[in-house]
Amino acid sequence: MQSTRKRLGAALGIPSFALGARSAQAELGVNFPPPAAGVAQEIYDIHMLTMSIATVLLVIIFAVVGYSLYHHRKSRGYQADQHFHESWFGNWSWVIVPVLVLGVDLTIASSAQRTLEKVWEVPKGEDLLDVKVIGHQWWWEYQYLDHTIEIDGAPRTVRVESRATTPEEAGRNYLRDVDNPLVLPVGQKIRFLHTSADVLHAFWVPELAVKKDAIPGYVTETWVDLNREGTFRGQCAELCGTWHSRMPIVVESVSGDRFEQWIAEQKELMLASAAEAASGRDWTMEELMERGQGLYNVKCGSCHQVTGQGLPPAFPALAGSPIAVGPIQAHLDIVLNGKPGTAMVAWSTLTDLELAAIITYERNAWGNDTGDLVQPSDIKAARSLVLR
Repeated sequence: MQSTRKRLGAALGIPSFALGARSAQAELGVNFPPPAAGVAQEIYDIHMLTMSIATVLLVIIFAVVGYSLYHHRKSRGYQADQHFHESWFGNWSWVIVPVLVLGVDLTIASSAQRTLEKVWEVPKGEDLLDVKVIGHQWWWEYQYLDHTIEIDGAPRTVRVESRATTPEEAGRNYLRDVDNPLVLPVGQKIRFLHTSADVLHAFWVPELAVKKDAIPGYVTETWVDLNREGTFRGQCAELCGTWHSRMPIVVESVSGDRFEQWIAEQKELMLASAAEAASGRDWTMEELMERGQGLYNVKCGSCHQVTGQGLPPAFPALAGSPIAVGPIQAHLDIVLNGKPGTAMVAWSTLTDLELAAIITYERNAWGNDTGDLVQPSDIKAARSLVLR
């Protein structure tokens, strides 16, 4: 396709860079993306109504101004009318024009008011799917509150951690792709509960018409009613720190059956992970270091860096730090409970095996070389101390 375009351009004498620019413009588009939800469609319709009215007014005004400039120019000897205000139109235009403008404004405002009421009045009912959206520096956490599974006698919510993929994995979607998308069903009303674990974030997906701030300590609501399947991309729309650009959002809209299948798959993964963590066996240093490196790079590397050097002063280095080379109990405590007043959140939602691997890796990577080996049983014992 591209070579055909170039050959056509050469035959017509059109520079190749001009064709490339037009192709890029066609891909980017000049309008809002096609909406994928009912509310988004209403917002899109208001936008198109406003643009249509503005375009008509623009054409009329430019036509009148152009006609006046041409026919009433000084070179034709035209004399300015000094008695316009004495005519009927001159007297009443100061009333007629504002009334017309007000009528247009009321037409747009009435439609906008109805849509805004629908946006902010979140539906109630048992058929709602509740999804808690938590912003972190710099990744998203999605909790499907209506889907839980019992592990070790306690209910666990199906949850997904969503992070930006590497440039190699993302390809042309660099900074627009994630490892785990937010999977949602078509034909069901979905209520989002927005909050943040650290600083201000904002959840924004243009096709869903959802843009809501995620505020630490507060829970706010929005909702959406997806009407077609597809993949929709958004991003954090609130400047939230150094890696603000690395917080893309990917929503996969699927059929109801595919969504239920995906939920079942997530529960199986949770059960398998819990069973592995509760196996009771002792893990070797090599096993924990290999597993811990992968987990650390995904869950901790965005703040403390994969090199362990951190981003001081907000995110201290772990290489040679008093925590990573000091008493193990203090290390366990800060990982399990976090540190109030800082960006260090509690990681108690991870399994005992995952935490054991991460802490073992932190205590033996980047030259720390403490030789300490933390087993899942140590994490389990530390949790019991917290519960007492």
